[in-house]
Order: sequence, then C-alpha cells, then structure tokens
Amino acid sequence: MKIPQTRWSWVEIDRGALRRNMRAYRNLLGPRQRLCCVVKADAYGHGAVECARVMHSAGADMFAVATVKEGIALREGGVSAPILILSEPPVEAVPLLIDHNLMPSVYTVEFALAYGECAVQAGTVGAYHLAIETGMNRIGVHYADVLEFRRSIDFHRGLSCAGVFTHFATADDIDGWDYKLQCRRFDEAVRAMQDAGYDCGTVHCENTAATMLDDSVRYDMVRVGVGLYGLQPCEASRRTMELEPVMSVRARVTRTTRPAMGEGVSYGFTYRVPRTAVQICTLPIGYADGLSRTLSNRMEVLYRGERIRQVGNICMDQCMVAIQQTPIHQIPEAEYGDVVTVIGRDGDACITMDEMAQLRGTINYEVACGFGMRLEKVYL
Repeated sequence: MKIPQTRWSWVEIDRGALRRNMRAYRNLLGPRQRLCCVVKADAYGHGAVECARVMHSAGADMFAVATVKEGIALREGGVSAPILILSEPPVEAVPLLIDHNLMPSVYTVEFALAYGECAVQAGTVGAYHLAIETGMNRIGVHYADVLEFRRSIDFHRGLSCAGVFTHFATADDIDGWDYKLQCRRFDEAVRAMQDAGYDCGTVHCENTAATMLDDSVRYDMVRVGVGLYGLQPCEASRRTMELEPVMSVRARVTRTTRPAMGEGVSYGFTYRVPRTAVQICTLPIGYADGLSRTLSNRMEVLYRGERIRQVGNICMDQCMVAIQQTPIHQIPEAEYGDVVTVIGRDGDACITMDEMAQLRGTINYEVACGFGMRLEKVYL
C-alpha cells in the first residue's frame, strides 16, 4: 500500500469490499430490475469516479448524484452510464445538462420548458425523471397533481420522461402507517399517468433501506446509496444482510512526548496528565478532516490492536492520543511514524462508523462524508 507522502493521514477504500456489497444488492433484484448506485457527495466520501468505475464493472445500470457539478465530474472521469441528478437544478444550469448528457429531476413547469427548449436548440431531446411528492415534503410534484403537470409539459418535443420516482421518509419502518401511505400515493400517481397514456419510463422509489426490507415496491429499479459502502441504513436492515465496510481511516504518529504530571494537552487544557506514566502522541487529523470536535476526550483509536484514548480538544488539523501504562495493561510506547487506526480494523479490534456516529449523536452517513472531504484516498 502506498501511504500518502504529503500528509500522514488518509482514508483507505477497499474496492474488493465495494464489489462484494454490489453483488449482494444485485442478488436481491429480479433479472429485469435495475440498480441505480448513488454516488453523491463524492460517493459518501469514498471517491465518486473510482467507486463508479468499480460499480459499473460490478453491474451498476445508472448513477445518481445531487448536483450538476458532481455529474460533470463523473463524465470527465470517463463514466458513460446514465446519470440522474436527484434534484431540479437552477435553470441557468440547463446548458450544462445538455452538454454533458445529464438527466435532471423535474418538478416545475418553468424549468422543464427551459430544458426542452435548450434540447431542441442543441438538436436533441432532454430526458428527465419526474420527482413525485408523496409525503416527505422536500421536492417533487404533489402526487395528486401529476396529470396536470404532465399535460403542462409533455407537448414539448424537446422533452422525454425517462423515469418517475419518489423518496421515502421512513423506509426504516416498512410496517408503519407513514411508509405505507407514501407507497400507496406513489402507486396511485403512477397508475394515473399510465391510465392516461403517459409513458413513465423507469419507475423507482426504493432507497437503500427499502431495498433491503421490502421487495413489494421495487418496480423497475432501486436506488442504493450508503449500503454499497458497507454502512447499514438503519437498525432493522442489519438483520437482512451483512455488509463490508469499504472505508478505513488511518494516521501516523508525527510526535511523541511524556509531559510531567499535571501538564495540560491541547487548547483549553481539558485534559491533564495524571499520576501514571503517559505518552502523548500527535496525529495529523482534526475536525477539518471529519474528526468532529465534539468527540474530544470521548473517543478511542486503535494502536497495535489495542484501544487507546484520544485526549485534549481535537484541533482543526491535529489531535492527540494517550498511551497510558498500568500494572495490568502494558502497551508498547509508540514511535514516530507508527500507524494508528481511527476507523477500521487493527488485528482483532475494530472501531466502526456507527460507533463514532453514536458518540456524535448523528448517523454513519455524516461520518463517512466528513472523512472524505479533505483526506487523501488510497484505493486497495
């Protein structure tokens, strides 16, 4: 493995684990059902272009991103498969959609017609997916208004409906009333369009959790995101499928010291050296790298397969950990350049995204995205 030369902190991306997770999701689908891989937010911090290449070789049919810029980055990275923008961009972005063959989500007449006009001028047809609002109240045409909306735009020769979709707010509870209501509303909207003679293209509504928990509304395609990267979308999904974490986070020790008893560590001296012998080690990773400051004095890392404490306030670019010796627990002192695991496995010990998310009071999605923003990625 090639360790980055410019900074001793990085994320490792296991392409083999990504392929195996892909196969696990493909095995859930019927022969005619398609898999849309969500690679927004730089593939949840894992690197969108490289992950998309792996996913495409493992059977991805389509990719989904959040922004036009993310879609362009995939095209410039050589990704030729269909790319869906999971929201309606500003109308000013329409020429970029045409130039890079990106499909927007559509839910306003003004945007749709502007998109169609630009497509005609370019001598092509603008494919889009109709976003349907069924209860999450985030984006989309209200499910009861889909026929009126289609009548307002489908006359345009520059537009082609390539798909219709909705997004579930409570897919972690498929027996709940809210989830069932969204399913019913979506089905009613799709049937209404089909009965009226409108082509719905690819029909899709299941996100990662729904794909794992409910096979009754898979329609033509499912959209899988966080699970591809080995992270469970909810507690209920853990019982249905084992996933392999794709990302690990590691750093190398850049300094060691043995402060005297009572000396403070880091800003504000929220940690002071106790009576027992303590070695303080500095790691070049901080809250600008995704290691939230809220974890200060509360988290652990792995060193030689042992858990050791993080101490002092986490800084923007660095943090400190303590190797503390006790009569019954002797850990070898660290040396300059020794590897420490922040997320991942070291021997028999493991620290997961879920553990860190629980300490932060958030979800594993946010943890993964944070680590992927600045840290260099090493692909295994």
